[in-house]
Amino acid sequence: MIDELADAAVNLTLASPSARVLVGIAGSPGSGKTTLALAVVEHANARMPDHPAFAASLPMDGFHLANATLDALGRHDRKGAIDTFDAWGFVALLERVATEREHTVYAPGFDRTVDEPVAASIAIAPETRLVVVEGNYLLADAEPWSRIPDLLAESWFVSTPESVRLGRLIDRHTRHGRTPEAAEAWAREVDGANAALIEGHRMHATRVVDGSRMDGSQAAALRLEP
Repeated sequence: MIDELADAAVNLTLASPSARVLVGIAGSPGSGKTTLALAVVEHANARMPDHPAFAASLPMDGFHLANATLDALGRHDRKGAIDTFDAWGFVALLERVATEREHTVYAPGFDRTVDEPVAASIAIAPETRLVVVEGNYLLADAEPWSRIPDLLAESWFVSTPESVRLGRLIDRHTRHGRTPEAAEAWAREVDGANAALIEGHRMHATRVVDGSRMDGSQAAALRLEP
């Protein structure tokens, strides 16, 4: 029920007319959180046609450390782990997005074709009222990640069976250049280790969403978990 989630997000902005509202979507790799975030933003904007740029999506992936930095730190072989992101930079950006509304706030995106962040490729316009933040570690209890929940009006955790996530991840890694064998190894070992940490923070979410049907063609069929 994307409509229900979009309505919930829009209603948060209506309840706080003078503030910019941040909603967080967390989940393990391959859970469908990016698809959900984009769908909610699209539906929210459709509900508010008289308010251009009403909603925007802000992924955490733009704060991946650069590959050269990961090489220097010896962490490239587990890219995506919690210590392979610029966590302090990400938190600082969210604080800016929450408070700076008189000018555009630019954020980095992430280009999977080159596997690197792209500076200032996302624009949060002054008129944007709803920002849907998505990423793996939004609910992590380690510093500085633990500062994020206080910046969010709500936090949603996308819960997806491991078998479904694994299939999505193998397909993703294969499409971006890995052999099927290497793709499966990365999905099971690197992404799997990260998922074990992420799933442990599920109880901190204000809402849990069933992401088992979250792919591009089935986004509208999303079901809420009781």
